[in-house]
Amino acid sequence: MTNTSPIDIAFIGGGNMATAIVGGLIRQGRPAHQILVIDPVADQRARLSSQLGVQTADGAVPQLQAAGTIVWAVKPQQFKDAAHLYAPLTGTALHYSVMAGLRTDDMARWLGTPRIVRAMPNTPALVGQGMTGLYARPEVTLQERQAIDALVAPTGQAMWVNQEADLDAVTALSGSGPAYVFFFIESMMQAAQEMGLSAEQGRQLALATFGGATALASQASEPPSVLRERVTSKGGTTYAALTHLQAAGVKEAFVAAMQAARRRAGELGDEFGR
Repeated sequence: MTNTSPIDIAFIGGGNMATAIVGGLIRQGRPAHQILVIDPVADQRARLSSQLGVQTADGAVPQLQAAGTIVWAVKPQQFKDAAHLYAPLTGTALHYSVMAGLRTDDMARWLGTPRIVRAMPNTPALVGQGMTGLYARPEVTLQERQAIDALVAPTGQAMWVNQEADLDAVTALSGSGPAYVFFFIESMMQAAQEMGLSAEQGRQLALATFGGATALASQASEPPSVLRERVTSKGGTTYAALTHLQAAGVKEAFVAAMQAARRRAGELGDEFGR
């Protein structure tokens, strides 16, 4: 334990997502010494302590009992064992999970409390541009939901869903979504090189195009289909590209890919809940 100041929020797991949330809390004005991060890796604890000034520990410590919120950021397959270790110290806290796939019924069974909010964040949270899907069990109060909103706000946007099963769709869309965007950026960079541009030129063009198109779609009142049609003159270059994509079944394959991701999210929930 790096020091013994009172804490009000504790993170079990100190990886990238936990670090993004901790950084956001500190930017909001939360005193760093009131934040505890538990992680078994000494280098990770040293980094968090030196860069963010938070308290750290390598395992269960009595100070956990003071935490009003526990953020679970361990690997889902590690949660059951971790819950048995930490549950005796965290029974009165609100539990917030950023673990993919693990359902709240299973968490509640292992933690001995139903006061759980489950989140599906994504990696742009690391730069404050994330999208987080949120589900609260009925035992979570409105005030506690508002506290979670404040917890998420520095990392980007949030969306509450009414059914936990909807988080599987959120996982398929925004949770896995950055990888889809990176995939298309990679493809545009490859095409740029094949057409004689440099990899860096391709990267600059792809990133600016994605960023600009996303900003335009966010600000426009028209749906994306109308924006697409405005760029597409029949017989022109965009028409040639889109016709080729349609003939190759890219849209259908893309939708099917997200359905596959949603199914896999459900399967992981079954596996992790055993």
